[in-house]
Amino acid sequence: MTDTSLHQWLLRRWYGLRPIWFLIPLSWLFVMLSVIRRTCYAHGILRTVRLPVPVIVVGNITVGGTGKTPLVIWLIQALRAQGFRPGIVTRGYGGRSPQWPLRVTHTTGVEIAGDEALLLARATGVPVMAGPDRVAAARKLLGECAVDVIASDDGLQHYRLGRDLQMVTLDGERGLGNGWRLPAGPLRESAERLRQADVVVCKGRRPAGVELSAETPIMRMALVEAVSLRDGTRQALTNFRGRSVHALAGIGNPEQFFAALTAAGIQVEPHALPDHVKLSEGDVSFGDHKPVLMTEKDAVKCESLHLPDHWYVPAIAEFTPEHAAAISQALQACLHPGGAPPNDESSKSAARK
Repeated sequence: MTDTSLHQWLLRRWYGLRPIWFLIPLSWLFVMLSVIRRTCYAHGILRTVRLPVPVIVVGNITVGGTGKTPLVIWLIQALRAQGFRPGIVTRGYGGRSPQWPLRVTHTTGVEIAGDEALLLARATGVPVMAGPDRVAAARKLLGECAVDVIASDDGLQHYRLGRDLQMVTLDGERGLGNGWRLPAGPLRESAERLRQADVVVCKGRRPAGVELSAETPIMRMALVEAVSLRDGTRQALTNFRGRSVHALAGIGNPEQFFAALTAAGIQVEPHALPDHVKLSEGDVSFGDHKPVLMTEKDAVKCESLHLPDHWYVPAIAEFTPEHAAAISQALQACLHPGGAPPNDESSKSAARK
């Protein structure tokens, strides 16, 4: 079984109705170790490190494809609109830097930093520090950059880094899958963890079978334009309407990217790949003259390739003004514990982006 087929098989089982039965004993072990670890942090046996600036954690309780990265980008825009100087710490997954933490800029090689870290640096323009030790990365970020708030990407389970606000993303289509913990199911933590979050954000819609408030913010992923990998030119995604294209996605939930392109009136020939997969020219060339559309996350791995008709389609997080205002109020409570009034203009500006 190839890596791609194994990945797809796992996703089908995790987000189906039944657990992978022969992995259930490992799930029990995973639960036991998780409980022990959380208990150790709760009772001070393992130490949580508090930083001199607020820390906002964005993460999920399921494996992949919940919209964490677009939400972090939106969050950074909202913080900047409110006058803050945010920075980001992230894992640097897939990067092979000889030394961590690593300051990631728009010129850092993807093989050094990893695809998500490079994407965040380019999409936000704020300081990004990558490394498996989130505390060390955050301290280096504070030491080198003038930031006054830190967003921790995919940091929900990294309890050593203290947090002032916890934001959890949830895929409205997949929900909690079969409801089992890893590796028999997709859950990193139990559904109870959602009640402990300060903000839960649902991608697309609120999932069936999950207890959430009727006011839970819904995040819509908008695909608006395509950007050429060859020369950076941009054109409206509607220009591809009615055309047959190859669509490539190495993300947590490739099917949602394909469905969004199809909904835009594009005839899609899908090519689903595992999340964070390394790409070669052979992986993205299909021997015909059809254009190739890919995610922005995949595009950062293709810059050294000679690709004549390849485009990436950025996914932009959007909220209704009411939901954007609700998130802004949560940010205000975190960043201004004294009760400063919400900035309505900042909320509206962030909602429009």
